[in-house]
Amino acid sequence: MRIPVSGLSMQLIRLLAFVVGLGLIVWTLRSVIRTFVLPRSANDRLTRAVFLSTRRLFNIFTERATSYAERDRLMAYYAPVSLLALLPVYLAIIMCGYAGVYYAFGVEDVFEAFKVSGSSLLTLGIAQAAGSGPTVVIFSEATLGLIMVALLIAYLPTMYASFSRRESTVTMLEVRAGSPPSAVEMLLRYQRIHGLGQLGDVWRTWEVWFAELEETHSSLPALAFFRSPQPEHSWITAAGAILDAAALTNAVVDLPHDAQADLCLRAGYLALRHIADFFLMNYEHNPKPTDAISVSRQEFEAACDQLAQGQVPLKADREAGWRAFNGWRVNYDTVLIDLAGLTMAPYAPWSSDRSRLHKNTASRST
Repeated sequence: MRIPVSGLSMQLIRLLAFVVGLGLIVWTLRSVIRTFVLPRSANDRLTRAVFLSTRRLFNIFTERATSYAERDRLMAYYAPVSLLALLPVYLAIIMCGYAGVYYAFGVEDVFEAFKVSGSSLLTLGIAQAAGSGPTVVIFSEATLGLIMVALLIAYLPTMYASFSRRESTVTMLEVRAGSPPSAVEMLLRYQRIHGLGQLGDVWRTWEVWFAELEETHSSLPALAFFRSPQPEHSWITAAGAILDAAALTNAVVDLPHDAQADLCLRAGYLALRHIADFFLMNYEHNPKPTDAISVSRQEFEAACDQLAQGQVPLKADREAGWRAFNGWRVNYDTVLIDLAGLTMAPYAPWSSDRSRLHKNTASRST
């Protein structure tokens, strides 16, 4: 029996609707698994597109802000809003995908296919499709909708638990390094309480912190944009202060060498690099100890003078100290500044003060 051309065309259209619809469903499920389930760093295009779109919207308002405090208040909503936006985006794409499947199974009207899909996904029960095939599809879509909501509900407590652990250590740093955190201030404070010999405990604590930071901020990347409860605190400026304090201690402070400072530095710059890798940042993976850094020799000398005035014991050879400090700093200099700019971190010396945000703010104020 010969099939009319119009009938053949309709079959092809329904087949195409099924293929496209199934593709959308699989693509979205892959994104959901990579974002919420996979216990490793996975840069997903759909999730990235949602966060970038939300960031562009927030940038419209932050660029009009006249102060950092105003920008900080706005950016505090960025990560939560982006996370919440993921669910309706996922559900909308899945609904479109299933609408194509229902249309392929014989639902005559496109609008009716969307109605059946939305009713099934949200378990509303306001529309049905006849037949055993569509019934199986309806059950699968309803199950998928419930799973999506459950995943987001389970995801948020995990994120906030990691956020709480991160922030408890960041908050304690204010006692040791001031606000904003400064490597020089940290060493001066330890000298005042005759505690330079206790720095090994600090390096151990922050080595563990960096290890957790790498794991959580690459597998749960939205955490990078969750801002500290105090506007002047930030995980990235805290990281910069600790790394600079360890680098200065190794380079210029006249103490017996502590290998724990080396371990803290390595844990720190590897953590920042892995986070930067997730956000597709460019940096030199194998820098030379003599490569240029954003901290100038004059700034280094001024820091050494401050330490000397605070009676911190310093090594006599400043030239060797500068080479040693440069050799450590070059490992994390670029990623530290870029991450500070990405997260719109508050002002802190030798880290966020070199980001484009603070440079632009300074230029507007002059």
